[in-house]
Amino acid sequence: MFYYEVIVGTASYRGKEALTYSSEQKLVVGSIVDVALKHNTVVGVVSAEVPKPSFATKTVTATADIPPLPVELIELASWLSDYYPAGLGSIGQQFLPKTISQKASLPRPDQQQRSATSATLPALTTEQQNVISRIKKPDTYLLHGDTGTGKTRVYIELARQTLSQGQSAVILTPEIALTPQLAHNFQSIFGDQVVVTHSRLSAAERRKVWLQILTSSQPLLVIGPRSALFSPLKNIGLIVLDESHEPSYKQEQSPHYLAGKVAAKLASLHHATLILGSATPSIVDYSLATQKQKLVLRMQQLAQPATYSRPNVQVVDLRDRKHFTQKPHLSNELLAAVGASLQAGEQSLLFLNRRGTARVVLCEQCGWQAICSHCNLPLVYHGDRHAMQCHTCGRTYPAANTCPICRSPKVVLKSIGTKAIVDEITTAFPGARIQRFDTDNKKSERIEQHYEALRSGKVDIIIGTQILAKGLDLPKLSVVGVVIADTSLQFPDYTADERTYQLLRQVIGRVGRGHRESNVIVQTYDPDNFVIQSAIKGSWDKFYTHELSQREKFLFPPFCHLLKLTCRRASSTAAQRKAEELATAVKAAGIRVVIDGPSPSIHEKVGNKYQWQLVLKAKQRRELLRVIDMLPSGWTFDIDPTNLL
Repeated sequence: MFYYEVIVGTASYRGKEALTYSSEQKLVVGSIVDVALKHNTVVGVVSAEVPKPSFATKTVTATADIPPLPVELIELASWLSDYYPAGLGSIGQQFLPKTISQKASLPRPDQQQRSATSATLPALTTEQQNVISRIKKPDTYLLHGDTGTGKTRVYIELARQTLSQGQSAVILTPEIALTPQLAHNFQSIFGDQVVVTHSRLSAAERRKVWLQILTSSQPLLVIGPRSALFSPLKNIGLIVLDESHEPSYKQEQSPHYLAGKVAAKLASLHHATLILGSATPSIVDYSLATQKQKLVLRMQQLAQPATYSRPNVQVVDLRDRKHFTQKPHLSNELLAAVGASLQAGEQSLLFLNRRGTARVVLCEQCGWQAICSHCNLPLVYHGDRHAMQCHTCGRTYPAANTCPICRSPKVVLKSIGTKAIVDEITTAFPGARIQRFDTDNKKSERIEQHYEALRSGKVDIIIGTQILAKGLDLPKLSVVGVVIADTSLQFPDYTADERTYQLLRQVIGRVGRGHRESNVIVQTYDPDNFVIQSAIKGSWDKFYTHELSQREKFLFPPFCHLLKLTCRRASSTAAQRKAEELATAVKAAGIRVVIDGPSPSIHEKVGNKYQWQLVLKAKQRRELLRVIDMLPSGWTFDIDPTNLL
């Protein structure tokens, strides 16, 4: 009889140690097995062979007839459990499909043939050649390339080199919506060597892709969101985080990992090259790269021949209503630009980082505001459904035609969303083909379903939230309108300025890429704001220096590590008391941290529970891990949070 430690792939197991099972069959580390856990059978992976334990063990139920997981993934799981503390079952979930048939349908040999293509690539620019030539050894590189400078072309060339050496590559994208465009760019060159994986595939599709990757005898190029890091790839030579600044690279559920940190560890285990690519690098990444003397590769030259100049940017003051004589939220200047683009057969993009029709529903007579009874948060009005919805818990309420308190009909809608912009632009240009993209879209309406229509110009006016600010290259786009540039500045968070700069710079970068003459109209309540002006001018160095000084002054990353602790209780008083007790206990334990709070969470009430939080700052990350170890029940934590909302 042999004995093995097994990492199970189910969140129902919350223990921190691997479980021990016996087997009459000799197994190797990485073997995929079925094991009994309480009354269920779950998938697991053998992580180590151990001596016979002093306690009785259950027997491995079955062993899958497939290759073992690469040993690097087992080591990554062990590291992850230490660096981002979580139940080992939830960590195992990242690496394993929910089920694997013991008679798994392995890809046939003909399914693993790799077709070559005759697609031609544009010649590398001088800057692109320089960047590639400086990547001489496995290490971490920060590729700071302005929008339109051809970062994807660099990724393709690096992937070509990697595959030619018999090694695999992982290309990450922050959003599933961007996967089709990225996959198309790589598939046109590498054909069937490209494998796409993401959570919107069905369970059967994800299992099939997982098995294809595990059983492949050829190097592959895997494209997907952050979860693609856990693909069972062997011999990885290149990992790329495209749009590496995006907060969606942070996992909000347990384990609360940052994809950049996991990618760095995976690259280290494989002795691979890691590329962090962005037009607007994160303050933390840029600062750490400088501190650790990592190469920062700068690209500022447009990849397209410079037939067209950079876009003409015009700022419109939202406070000056003489600019808004035709529509309440779309300036005369913006409407004129959109009209001109329509006449020229070109596209326009209108960006507003707010969903719905109105963010605030209130009574002008008595001041009543529509609030979710479950979460105590403002409801958002959706004009297309004539209903109000809470975007925290999802509850829907009938639209309020009269005030429920004073019965006044003076119920008004404030603070517009994307649906209101659709209404205004439709009446202004009734014959235009208009499409809205935000997280309210149904499956058939998502941007990944319409990418080819957008690229080919079958949509005249594109309206949406931050989904549109990332990575899209639309050759027929000539106008970008930012409806309200100040929305993200209003968030009470230390990342608000950085996020505003990134969003504005990214959305402005959808034009001025060398395809055609273009115009940008930025509407704002604060035209002279330092962040907005920096984004419009592309003054990265100036913005970075200013933001870094603010982070140092108020002790935020990269000058400390963060831990957000949240307590939920039936009453606000009870939650506050528990938070105060924990703060006292942390201080008494002599842990070297700075404690901010306790304070009510931004979303103070969720699911009939009240939330209070503590924010802990530490120079040494291990001090925060000590706090996590001493957390009483009823607390949740997020280490390395990308925001404190």
